[in-house]
Amino acid sequence: YDRGRGDHARVNDAALIGRFLEMLSAEAGAARNTILAYRSDLDQSSALLGGRLAGASEADLAALAEAWLPLARATVARKAAALRRFFAFLQEEGFRPDDPGTALPRPGAARTLPKVLDRADLDRLFADVARRLEAEHPPAADVRLSALLELLYGSGLRATELVSLPRNAVAPDRPFLILRGKGGRERLVPLSDRARAAVARWRDLVATGQPWLFPSGKGHLSRVRLFQIVKALAAAAGVPPDRVGPHGLRHAFATHLLEGGADLRALQAMLGHADIATTQIYTHVDSRRLVELVNARHPLADPGVGGVAARPAKS
Repeated sequence: YDRGRGDHARVNDAALIGRFLEMLSAEAGAARNTILAYRSDLDQSSALLGGRLAGASEADLAALAEAWLPLARATVARKAAALRRFFAFLQEEGFRPDDPGTALPRPGAARTLPKVLDRADLDRLFADVARRLEAEHPPAADVRLSALLELLYGSGLRATELVSLPRNAVAPDRPFLILRGKGGRERLVPLSDRARAAVARWRDLVATGQPWLFPSGKGHLSRVRLFQIVKALAAAAGVPPDRVGPHGLRHAFATHLLEGGADLRALQAMLGHADIATTQIYTHVDSRRLVELVNARHPLADPGVGGVAARPAKS
């Protein structure tokens, strides 16, 4: 590319993409998978524009956006983000005088809701665990399973938060635990009597010098192993495993609390969400309950308030 002439036709996409990726790796410390993803998106976009990506005009980018129409929204968002960063690099390094990245699409992130476990499914899971614990000497794995399930559904912990709990995180005489979760934020997590009892029973089987509540090998239980344990329980309880997972139980915790009348702000604190908008994805309570709530709580639903509902029609 001749910086002085500004001749877009002489841009060498491969060379500039290479320099951009070197910058990502050396200066931004991007992970290998991130570098590979950027390379793939940039190479594909370059191919679609006949090797003229680095010198693309806004019209060229509009053509790219049209070619992306059949793709999923998340895929388009990723590709557009990669190209915006590439064009910002070209401008900062003086390889082109402008940044056409503003012409790229910005599809809104469609937040998908996890599958919700209904009460019947949850009853099957807990009934299966209760049956196992009825044995005179239940296996340690089943005692552990009880503690895991009670904490997942009873407190809405994230999988990583759960498996990395210290051995003494749950105190028998304290109905909450203080947790350092995502982003290093501390929060207070309420614990039911059932959860504390299940954890106490399990902790009696954990070596006193062990730092983790759920130890495994030289560390603690992994998220992958937790996922496998929950799936195995679902299969044994007669619940389709694809409907059950650690996050699904956290989601059920949030959903059922809201259905029971919990305040959204309180739920935000319990889940450890930095932004209330994140918590709002859990407000998909059924429309029947919302209609009943309006009919029961709204002032206009009471004929004695303001006389609006009670006002007779004019003859």
